[in-house]
This record gives sequence, structure tokens and C-alpha cells, in this order.
Amino acid sequence: MNSPIHKIAADKRGTKRNAAARAMLWLSLLAMGLSILYLMLGDSFIGIHRVWQGLWGRGLEEDVLIVQSFRAPRLAIALLVGAALAISGAILQAVIRNPLAAPDVVGITGGASLGAVLFLTVLAGTFGRELLPLAAIIGAFCASALIYMLAWRKGADSLRLVLVGIGVASLLSAGTSFLLTFSPAYSATSAYIWLTGTIYGSSWEDAAILAPWMLVFCIILYFNTGNLHAQLLGDELAIGIGSPLQRHRLLLVSLSVALAGAAVAIGGSIGFVGLIAPHMARRLVGPVIRRVLPVSALIGAIVVAAADLIGRTVFLPYDIPVGVFTSAVGAPFFIYLLYRSRKTG
Repeated sequence: MNSPIHKIAADKRGTKRNAAARAMLWLSLLAMGLSILYLMLGDSFIGIHRVWQGLWGRGLEEDVLIVQSFRAPRLAIALLVGAALAISGAILQAVIRNPLAAPDVVGITGGASLGAVLFLTVLAGTFGRELLPLAAIIGAFCASALIYMLAWRKGADSLRLVLVGIGVASLLSAGTSFLLTFSPAYSATSAYIWLTGTIYGSSWEDAAILAPWMLVFCIILYFNTGNLHAQLLGDELAIGIGSPLQRHRLLLVSLSVALAGAAVAIGGSIGFVGLIAPHMARRLVGPVIRRVLPVSALIGAIVVAAADLIGRTVFLPYDIPVGVFTSAVGAPFFIYLLYRSRKTG
């Protein structure tokens, strides 16, 4: 027979599960509503009925062209890139156990950007565009290895990783600028626009490149969520329960780096999504990582899609890069987290 304490604990777990399910439901509905609005709005307004017809290749040829060739693939990229960056940030914050950790903050995005710019300016004429995510991922891995090596001092302290990452990110940004300076004008202009974090001109080909990478990495992550939860317990406790800490940490950081690299390859350097989304997710569903990951993915997708919708509709005829808006929101949030950590530290 269960004791009253066990019943109270079971009730609390049930309440948290219900809260997570409600959050997932409302966020899914919000994402669907935003997607419909995204397809309707732009240079020309298209009613919801015409959007539906255009998605299926019926109705006016102009509507079919706008919906299928321009807005729908751009929406798909916004959702995929936002989800990938958010999951990457959630993994990184869990492994490092630091709320300041995010792919762009600790330099991973900078490494991916440098790798992608190198590909766009030097190797694009030799290799196909489908290898762009691989170039970005290699750059992200090189940056993360450098950060880990510089931060190592009888172990890699979480705050030291963040601080070293900020410094390395600045160094990588300088390297990217140097590379652009000595690149052909056309390649440099294309890469510079891409670096601002834009999904302008996205196509179904881009979605077909990004989606398989995300699918593979998310499947691997699904089977390692238990290991990620063990990382949250702390090093000593994780080792005490028999978790091969360093091996799992390397795998999980590699997944975070790979997801961020693939997202940056297609969407450019979109900042602070990996910082904001996991924080919002934990506020909604608590710290349990199995709930945080899918909720973070939904929030990240919504943030990027909403930012891109604002960028391409509010300032017509200009198309403002999505990275401008995510940075405008994310930079003050990062400063707030720094201030709060200083007060509590």
C-alpha cells in the first residue's frame, strides 16, 4: 500500500506531465497558426482558402508559385533551423550546467560560420551545395575542440568554458572577416548577407539538405536522453550511478555541435535562439530534459518563423534578416542572465 508521501509525489509528477502536455499542445497550435499567417502575408496578401489551394497546386498560377516556391520552403527552413538551434542550446546548457551556454555564445556558431564561409568563398565551385552542412559542422567541431582545450585546467569548469568561448567567438569572427576581405566580390557579398542570419531565397533543396541531418542527430539524441539527464546530476553523482561521464559528454556535445553546424549552414548565423528557447521551455515544463527538448524545439521554431515573418512584412519593401530580430531580443536577455548570475554567484 502506498504511503501518503508516495501519493503526493505521484500527484506532483502527474501534474507536471499534464502541464508539459498542455504546453506542447498550445505551442503546436501556435506554430500551426503562425505557419498559416506566414503563408498568407507578404508582398501580396493571399487568403487562407487560396493558400490551401496553392499548397496543393490548384487555383491561380500566381498563388501556386508564391506559396509553393517562395513562402512554404522559407517557412520550412525557419522551423527546422529554429528547432535545431534550440535543441543544440538545450543540450549544451544541460551538459555544461550553465544557463549562459548557447551555440553562438560559446563560439560553436562562429566556428560553423567560418567553415561555411570558407566553403562558400573557396570551395563552392568545386563541390556541390549539399556538402555545405558538412563544412559548417567541421568548422563547429574545430571551434569546440579549441574552446575545450583552452578551458581545460584540471577539468573544464563550466563558467571558464563560457568565457573562453566568448573570446574564441571574437577570434573566429575576425577570421571570417579576414576571409571575406580577400574573397571575390560576388562570393564575399553572398557570404556576408548569409552571415547576418537570413533565410531569404530558401528553397526545397535547402530543406532537403537540412532535414536528413536533423533527423539522424535527433534519433541519436532520443536514445541518449537518459545520459543527458545523468549529466544534469553533476559529475560525482553521475559517476556514482555508473554513467561513463566523459564518453557520454563527448557524444552529447558532439550532437549539440552537429545540430548547430547544420542549422548555421542553411540559415546563417542566427543568434541567441539556442539561449532563449531552453530557458522558456524550463519555465513552462520544469527541468526534466525529456520535456525540455521537444518544448525547446517548438519554441525555437516559433521564434525564428515569427522573426522572419516580421522581417519580411513589417518593413516592406525591405526584407530584414531574421538574425537582426533574434539578436535584438537575445542580447538584452543575455545581459540579464549575466547580471543575475553575478548577483547569485
